[in-house]
Amino acid sequence: MLQQTRVAAVVEHYQNFLIKFPTLVSLALAADDEVLAAWSGLGYYRRARMLHKAAQFIVAELGGVLPTSSVELRTLPGVGEYTSAAIASIAFGESVAVVDGNVERVLLRLTGRSEEPTAAGRAFLRRVAQELVPPAARPAPARTPDRNLAERNLPARNLPGEHNQAMMELGATICLPRSPLCLQCPVHGLCKTRGEHGTSPRAKLRSREVAFLLSVRKRGITTQVLLSKRPEEASLMPGMYELPPLPLDAGGDELSHREPLLRVRHAITSTNYYARVYAPMGPMDKALRRAVPVAKADLNWVNTSALGQIPLTGLARKVLQRLDIMAVKPLRGPEPEVESPTRPVRDIVVDLDEDHDSF
Repeated sequence: MLQQTRVAAVVEHYQNFLIKFPTLVSLALAADDEVLAAWSGLGYYRRARMLHKAAQFIVAELGGVLPTSSVELRTLPGVGEYTSAAIASIAFGESVAVVDGNVERVLLRLTGRSEEPTAAGRAFLRRVAQELVPPAARPAPARTPDRNLAERNLPARNLPGEHNQAMMELGATICLPRSPLCLQCPVHGLCKTRGEHGTSPRAKLRSREVAFLLSVRKRGITTQVLLSKRPEEASLMPGMYELPPLPLDAGGDELSHREPLLRVRHAITSTNYYARVYAPMGPMDKALRRAVPVAKADLNWVNTSALGQIPLTGLARKVLQRLDIMAVKPLRGPEPEVESPTRPVRDIVVDLDEDHDSF
């Protein structure tokens, strides 16, 4: 969960995930949508799918027993070099280096080497990182009466796991990408760059404008919102639920005379999405729904009380929470404000017609 995701956003998701899936078997037996719903809000949903597949593989092929070595762990779906090393060292004490972006930055600064996004550059970092990892602890000697009582009560040390966690923490909290806290660094005296090293130019984020429909209706005392399910074969967030998209080209004339209910920016991988959200002007305004280029079978009315139980895209979740349609669970960290309403948010038009079928 922590890969490319802030700790503050992970803590509550992690706790709830373990409550919902306390064992490998419970995760393996869960439905895909159930796993994605528990992951919803963290992004990078391929991680959730691969975690689910790995649990199923362990239960079906390995008798429900998780491998303990980095080599064996890499046979699991979705588990690569970084993840296998992290699990093997932190959970099982294997002397194998964990190299993430934070560790790379620490090593480059310590050695004075410029960033080199090549096979040779990566091999250098892996070699240096591995040389620094302590050896695995030897099995503890048998407890005999002649051993000192205090020594007998000492917990077993996992030096490789502690080292890897310390390296990642050093990069995440002290050796920062910008304005590193060099005077607080425990290895400041060994550093050849004092926080400066050559880096490769980063690719600029692309920008894309998108528009979505917000349609809400009442069924008795229940409030429902119209959502679209992304195709299972989609390259980005397959099978996730989102607000129905509105075309900016073909639907341009329809949107040109309307004021968006909300404007919001949302970043996904290398793209900044600048989204505009439109709502009907009244119960008889069906023009926006007719402009939605999604098959009727892929449109679903979802109770607002159940929004937390389905796999929502991060953008849909952000919009629904900002408009108080979906409950917001407090996280342990501030969430930056990125939306810029063009004017005070107007009241959302609630469709009271329970039998309309014209999309």
